[in-house]
Amino acid sequence: MSSIILFNKPFRVLCRFTDQEGRKTLADYLPFPGIYPTGRLDYDSEGLLLLTDDGQLQQHITDPRHRTAKTYLAQVEGIPDEKVLNQLRGGVRLKDGWTRPARVELVLPPDIWERVPPIRCRPNVPVTWLRLTITEGRNRQVRRMTAAVGHPTLRLVRTEIGPWSLGTLQPGQWKIVSKFIRKKQ
Repeated sequence: MSSIILFNKPFRVLCRFTDQEGRKTLADYLPFPGIYPTGRLDYDSEGLLLLTDDGQLQQHITDPRHRTAKTYLAQVEGIPDEKVLNQLRGGVRLKDGWTRPARVELVLPPDIWERVPPIRCRPNVPVTWLRLTITEGRNRQVRRMTAAVGHPTLRLVRTEIGPWSLGTLQPGQWKIVSKFIRKKQ
């Protein structure tokens, strides 16, 4: 039997259970032995993290061949125009190669929790929120994509992974969403 746990990872929490430097980790929030994250979310990013006790399921979710969609809300510097949005939609050239195309749209500022500490505010530089969906998981990919098109990410919140969604979970909250028996492949 497998379990999937949805966790809203707070800002400045590591996606592992131990840290030699005394930073907050998953162990500060999740009281379950034998579960592991399916992928990672950067220390300075927030939002949905899936954890499971099923190694095969973990591999399936993280394997780039399966193109599991991951959706993010990104607060970026400036106001991206349609040309910039189309660059993101078509794929962006990064140092490690071209990204796959992304789904991208401008969105109104989301009704989400305040970040502590708050992002830096520059009165003369407007900010915009984007909803981006990618199907790969390169290191700091969304941040690198938005920077490559001239709109650095100030805040990044993952809201969905495949069919799983953050829903109303607040930072530090978790819930078990399923226990199931995997079908033989």
